[in-house]
Amino acid sequence: MAWNTPGSDNSGGSDGRPPRRKGPGNGLLDNLRDWFGGLGSGGNILRWAALVFGLWLVFNCFVLVTEQERGVVLRFGQFARVLQPGPHLKAPWPIERVVKVNATQIKTYSETVPVLTADENIVFVEINVQYRINDPKLYLFGTRDGDQMLVQAALSTVREQVGRSTLDTVLGARNALAVSAREQLQKSLAAYRTGLDVTELNLPNARPPEEVKPAFDDVNSAQQDKDRLISEARAYAAQVVPEARGQAARVRTVAEGYKTAAIARAQGDADRFSLLVDQYQAAPEVTRKRLWLETVQQVLSENRKVVGGDSRQLIYVPMAEKSGARAPASNILAPEALAPTVNAIDPQAQEVARPGREPRPAGREEVSR
Repeated sequence: MAWNTPGSDNSGGSDGRPPRRKGPGNGLLDNLRDWFGGLGSGGNILRWAALVFGLWLVFNCFVLVTEQERGVVLRFGQFARVLQPGPHLKAPWPIERVVKVNATQIKTYSETVPVLTADENIVFVEINVQYRINDPKLYLFGTRDGDQMLVQAALSTVREQVGRSTLDTVLGARNALAVSAREQLQKSLAAYRTGLDVTELNLPNARPPEEVKPAFDDVNSAQQDKDRLISEARAYAAQVVPEARGQAARVRTVAEGYKTAAIARAQGDADRFSLLVDQYQAAPEVTRKRLWLETVQQVLSENRKVVGGDSRQLIYVPMAEKSGARAPASNILAPEALAPTVNAIDPQAQEVARPGREPRPAGREEVSR
């Protein structure tokens, strides 16, 4: 008879269990209820323990490694493998366990330490080191404490590099020291198996002790004055040297031109002399007279011209220059100055007008007397 027949007991089935309900999700629920011995009726505890253990096993075997992390798998405490970012499965604990390491985080170490330089001066140097984990296995098992090992190695390396340099180098040229210190520190970390990678090492500041700071300030001021004077001298040299080179090139060019002109002139004179020799051998008198006329013409063309007349008056006649330019009109003499008026007087009357002086006889008559 059906369990819901009127007049029957609807409290449950024949075995005392609740009646099964029909529906899409009731079948699975009924199966679980049957497997665990019923809900709230003191079911099988072992089945509940098995369910809890299964859930724990699933969550314990599943490992999710983020993008910034690396997972180090330990099997019974010994290194097994490294898990890259992503989901992974492993053996349950205590067989395997995972230690996650942040492999992309940049760690920083900064400190100011007193260091002795090569010239026996104490200087306080500020150290700034940035590093990250490069090898998770070596970082966990290569040394006992990789971070503390980096601190000790950084101090040792900086002291070594500064101890080999003078005070002036430490105060004014720390970039080269920082580069060499970074390379030496990376070698030391690799030798110590720390699994760390130094991304940056800087020496941002270096200062003397407070007791001698005024003297060092004076030294720095003098160094700055020296650098300023050197810069000014280089600027002056950069301005003067090109001008001197240009002037030297101009003088050299003028000299080369003069040399070429002198050689050409000498060659032309030699050829002209050879032609004159041939002409002189052909017509000596004509050639001699022509040479004399050319010489006189050249001499007169380069000197002033003075014309003398019978009245013993010297007349300066300005001539045009050699280039052919005309003389200015103000220098041209008037016609009266060029040809002054002379009164015509009879020589015999002039002799009579001069008392005490006899007339001058003719030449032959004087000889006959």
